[in-house]
Amino acid sequence: MTPITEVEGRRLALSNLEKVLYPATGFTKGEVLHYYATVADALLPHLRDRPLSFLRYPDGPDGQIFFAKNVPPGTPEWVTTAEVPRSEGPARMVVVQDLASLVWAANLVTEFHTPQWVIQDPQTADRLVLDLDPGPPATVVECCEAAVWLRERLAADGIEAWPKTSGSKGLHLLAAVRGASSERVTEYAKQLAVEAERAMPRLVLHRMTRSLRPGKVFVDWSQNAARKTTATPYTLRARAEPTVSAPVTWEEVEECRSVGTLTFTASGIAPRLQGFGDLLAPLLDAGRAGAVP
Repeated sequence: MTPITEVEGRRLALSNLEKVLYPATGFTKGEVLHYYATVADALLPHLRDRPLSFLRYPDGPDGQIFFAKNVPPGTPEWVTTAEVPRSEGPARMVVVQDLASLVWAANLVTEFHTPQWVIQDPQTADRLVLDLDPGPPATVVECCEAAVWLRERLAADGIEAWPKTSGSKGLHLLAAVRGASSERVTEYAKQLAVEAERAMPRLVLHRMTRSLRPGKVFVDWSQNAARKTTATPYTLRARAEPTVSAPVTWEEVEECRSVGTLTFTASGIAPRLQGFGDLLAPLLDAGRAGAVP
């Protein structure tokens, strides 16, 4: 029988808790749910008011992985949903606003991906993201070098950036912005990527062309488009191990000399939250948002 759990007054049927989702470490679905419940206080503010794209991996990273944007069949009526604009017409998507909804969504076994705008104002971006993706043999170490340059370039325009790992191979830079459309933020992000390539031509690439990628860091500016989404802070990723898209300090970025120093799994996040709190909390402070030039 599927166990029923009550979360904040909501009854949830949680299934297959003993199922191993990460064979490399034996990490189970029950441990996935426990992880999300443990980090909920830090994660929920980054999900709030943002339509959720599910990157589902119900049989683990070696099974089928697929995106689901529309409200899934069987979604409880108490889970918040919202109509969002799309080029092919409006759609209804899930918005995770509370712990019960988070646990329900986590039970689907999914990465959490969100856009750079909120449902109250889908025409205006409130985030800028730069996804630094290394082409082997480059690693996150090279991403860190590029990130430091980009931090200083953003600061020159009065925009403060904060880093997190992608939970995969690279690094994400996030900034709170105001007063610009997704189109304008995308243009600005591309400008930054082009400038970074000019400043560091042996290290950085602003084009996605696969043949140019080996040994370089691709600065993906395109995720600022209104239709695009990025892995949310603290989400687990569908990788061999239960790696997390984890906020990091600029000191950690500056001192990174090996991949392992910026690889974080589920078990390491609670201690980091105890020691640092949410390193991305400044993103939630509207007073710190920078104006896109």
